[in-house]
Amino acid sequence: MATITIWNGAAQLGEGPCWDPRDDMLWFVDIKGQRVHRYDPRSATTRAWDAPAPVGWVVPAEGGVLLAGLQTGLARFDPVSGDFAHLAQVEPDLPGNRLNDATVAPDGSVWFGSMDDGERQATGRVHRWNGRSVETSAIEPVVITNGPGVSPDGRTLYHVDTVGGIIHAVALSGDGATGEVRVFARIDPDDGHPDGVTVDAAGNVWVGLWGGWRARLYDPAGAIVTEVRLPAANITKVALGGADGRTAYATSARVGLSPAALAAQPEAGNVFSFKVDTPGQRLPLARLAVTE
Repeated sequence: MATITIWNGAAQLGEGPCWDPRDDMLWFVDIKGQRVHRYDPRSATTRAWDAPAPVGWVVPAEGGVLLAGLQTGLARFDPVSGDFAHLAQVEPDLPGNRLNDATVAPDGSVWFGSMDDGERQATGRVHRWNGRSVETSAIEPVVITNGPGVSPDGRTLYHVDTVGGIIHAVALSGDGATGEVRVFARIDPDDGHPDGVTVDAAGNVWVGLWGGWRARLYDPAGAIVTEVRLPAANITKVALGGADGRTAYATSARVGLSPAALAAQPEAGNVFSFKVDTPGQRLPLARLAVTE
């Protein structure tokens, strides 16, 4: 499958690609670089905004703005003014944690996870923004949470334990409560470590493989469908977008790579694209009620 490089900005830790259906553009972040990026495929140009803290993700939200996951909590990000307005604290008792990845569920709620920034302690939790406040799920904490992703029917949450090499499938009820947790897929360490996941319109699951030089697609039963090799080792996540939803965008990272490794992969930290057969979900805008 042919891949192309759409952005050669060499992010330290590129993450969180997300397609915005309002204006058909791609959002992604550089967590360690504390920047938010927007790519316009029509002009092949990118604009960037500085964030006030490490930013794990942004997702399109109601009111023409975005919801941002910062190390300091959730914020309303206005790309017109560039302002980040604080909305809610997350884990104020865990200053060593930061937010890492997110998705919008079919009901407009936002599932997101945290992680130990030092990558040692099992303090990473999975949370849900219900539009007004943050709810902490009953899912067991891990060192690094990733994903999450939600099935098209809203009944399954895919949660990644990156260090453990497992993608979990978690039952969801209509009110956002989590139920049974089962192993959806185990990733051999020789293939890399599972990073962010994205669920397409048919319920298939894309995962970026950190250290694996590839993105992998699983069917809803957890069987491998295909893999796409990419020109960087640390692939962090895939977003699905484009006019027909069949263009995949993959972010990558260069953080932690030695000078020799960087010399061997000069495209580390760039964003790549390739075509897929099944389109992505057209997710709703994140709910964003005014909070006082």
